[in-house]
Amino acid sequence: MQYRIDKKTGNKISVLSFGCMRFPSMFGKTDMRKTEEMIVRSIDAGVNYFDTAWIYPGNEEALGSVLHKNNLRYKVNIATKLPLILLKDDFNANDFDRYLNQSLERLKTDYIDYYLLHMITDMDQWNKLKTRGIVNWISQKKSAGIIKHIGFSFHGQAPEFLKIINDYNWELTQIQYNYFDENFQAGVSGLRAAAAKMPVIVMEPLLGGKLATGLPKEAVSIFNNAEAPAGLETDFLNPPVEKKRKKLSPAGWALAWLWNQAEVTSVLSGMSTMEQLDENLMLAESAAADVLNESHMAVYKSVLELLNRSCKVKCTGCNYCMPCPEGVNIPGAFSAYNARYSMGYMEGIKQYATSTGMTQVKSGSPDQCNKCGKCELRCPQKISIINELVIVHKKMEPWFIKLAGTGARAFLGKKRKQKSY
Repeated sequence: MQYRIDKKTGNKISVLSFGCMRFPSMFGKTDMRKTEEMIVRSIDAGVNYFDTAWIYPGNEEALGSVLHKNNLRYKVNIATKLPLILLKDDFNANDFDRYLNQSLERLKTDYIDYYLLHMITDMDQWNKLKTRGIVNWISQKKSAGIIKHIGFSFHGQAPEFLKIINDYNWELTQIQYNYFDENFQAGVSGLRAAAAKMPVIVMEPLLGGKLATGLPKEAVSIFNNAEAPAGLETDFLNPPVEKKRKKLSPAGWALAWLWNQAEVTSVLSGMSTMEQLDENLMLAESAAADVLNESHMAVYKSVLELLNRSCKVKCTGCNYCMPCPEGVNIPGAFSAYNARYSMGYMEGIKQYATSTGMTQVKSGSPDQCNKCGKCELRCPQKISIINELVIVHKKMEPWFIKLAGTGARAFLGKKRKQKSY
């Protein structure tokens, strides 16, 4: 197992982290026999960072039970999360205590190594948390040794991410990042800015498995016909190829792209089978930064070109069009629209909901555009942004998506009066 150093603490964090959201299940419940086998196997191989959350059903209990039973708590860092989406509009520090205490009980531990604020989306949300005493509460828990390090997982837009990481002395952040989503949410610019301050844990490295088993046949062929970097070849291929050739599975290529970037501290993989775990452990043995050369990067470029052939808007995500005076997330809307055609309808809608703020206080939807044209003057691709936004809004926000967005805002408590901030 390779490790990267948390420069704030000196802690060594394994380059492969175990995402606990997808533990093996049977009849809708966690399969504890298989889960225990995988957790113990991963720790024996050197994995020392386990990510769970209060809202993952049965997750904390399963992880805590296995660690306690096998006396392995002292060998790992546990990361769990405060469920911000469940906080009512009048929340206070007592609510923070309640969720933290429940997590401690479930995990059978008296401290959390990395406690994350789950799903921060923008500065307004963070500012409200501060007005309700979150900073003092964190300080108290850290002084008591209950929380060792504080961080947050991010699910918003890049400009908001930069504001948040510069507003507080965070000790870790978790972002969605992969070779297909290089400019999605925090993106590469957010990764680099955050890495200068704290460890960065990457979630969705395989885009929910789509970059492993959901690619078009032509994309799989490109990967299978390319020679992998020395040390990263693996026999876990589908279809298999001759062992004498250095080959890497699509999942391996996706992970190698991330580990090649020194700014990535660890890659969070939601493994649900021993086969997935074994492949990732093999890859993590040789994970290193700056091992991909120009020929390797050309492979990713070819795959992305194939995926992007069905793209409707030739946006590169350069962000020159931003910020929009009306708050429209132009690159995010275009990226989600393109993903609908290259990665499937549901993936596109999921990205659109996040990118355009359907569950946030401030909407970044294309329907906020006032046609001022400032974005088009700055666009190096000379995209007819105003016209494209009209099309994107029509295709991505039919009535049932609008209705779902309205329901999501109501459920998550995002429709708040401005004075509540």
